[in-house]
Amino acid sequence: MDLPKFLLADNSKFPDDIFVLHTEFPRFLINLKDDEVEWFEDLTGENEEDIATELADLMDKAGAFYDEEMKLYE
Repeated sequence: MDLPKFLLADNSKFPDDIFVLHTEFPRFLINLKDDEVEWFEDLTGENEEDIATELADLMDKAGAFYDEEMKLYE
């Protein structure tokens, strides 16, 4: 199955939270309300500088994905 790179997620137990799920390596769930991230990968052993740059870029892309999706509802 082909999955999109990003998915929107919500949960009725957290009505004020906005979640974006990144489905490719490194997989993570970010709560855009407070930028809290849950990682689904073990990133130990990765080059810290490279992974930090990549992760910051992915989190920015997750926010941009959400913004683009919300424009579809306007």
